[in-house]
Amino acid sequence: MTPDSVIPILRQALMMAFWLSAPLLIVGFVAGIAVSLVQIVTSIQDAGFSTIPRLGAFLGTLLLALPWILTKITGYTVLLFGDLSRYGR
Repeated sequence: MTPDSVIPILRQALMMAFWLSAPLLIVGFVAGIAVSLVQIVTSIQDAGFSTIPRLGAFLGTLLLALPWILTKITGYTVLLFGDLSRYGR
């Protein structure tokens, strides 16, 4: 394999990792901001109060996005391994 043929494969892998992690990261960010605002308004500074809602939002998003994530990663894997002969040159 030449470096010119490796670059698109790595680019696809990095973009797939980005798109698969984006929904979870966005929900985690929004939940963190919301919990922080509630903590500021109510003056509650408990670590459990900030961690549990974020974990719940993250878990809920993971459960909702899991079919989409599995479909995307299966399609990418089939595409990558489906034509191994082009990588062996």
